[in-house]
Amino acid sequence: MITSSRRHFLQVTGFGIASISIGAAHVFAAPEPQWKSLFDGKTLDGWKAPNFSGQGTVEVEKGTLVLGVGSDITGMNLAGEAPKTNYEVSFEATRLEGTDFFCGLTLPYGDSNFTIVLGGWGGALVGLSSINGDDASENETTKFIKFDTGRWYKIRARVTPQKIEAWLDDEKIISVDTDGKKISMRPGEIELSVPFGLATFRTRGAFREIKLRQLDASEAAK
Repeated sequence: MITSSRRHFLQVTGFGIASISIGAAHVFAAPEPQWKSLFDGKTLDGWKAPNFSGQGTVEVEKGTLVLGVGSDITGMNLAGEAPKTNYEVSFEATRLEGTDFFCGLTLPYGDSNFTIVLGGWGGALVGLSSINGDDASENETTKFIKFDTGRWYKIRARVTPQKIEAWLDDEKIISVDTDGKKISMRPGEIELSVPFGLATFRTRGAFREIKLRQLDASEAAK
């Protein structure tokens, strides 16, 4: 038989164990760093034109950043500071018109930069420019993907000192172990996109939900 004092003890200790468990969950389940929005969907605040020689029009339409058809490149650069490593970028992009790359994403990698190309060289080429001097059409990241005009694609890139990765609609399409490799920009006007820029080539493209977050130490070590 459980006496009233015994029952009271079990209730108290049970509550204490539950409290410890809840407390431990709060200690060990630390929230991930928050995403920071880079585009308000209404204005070009926080962005600046890179002055490409054939820059097309840039507009904000229905909550999207629209880069018009240029001759050759149209782009916009982040006006503020950009992290050099241990970060992720996420956004959605679509090709509205044209047959070349609708997304040229230029990002920092330490003291260097690189560009992830989506839909280049006739509309399907995907890759990273450049690795050991080889651009997106001729290195280990080269692949071809059919992109449908007007369809929105979710794009995410992660940069750490050891690796550059990218996902398209949650499928990993780029994974580069950077140890011993030279990561750099493809020579030419695209270099005006540094350190952080979005660009299109003879193509009208749109972007939305552009955001960035820093990786914590545990994520960066993965």
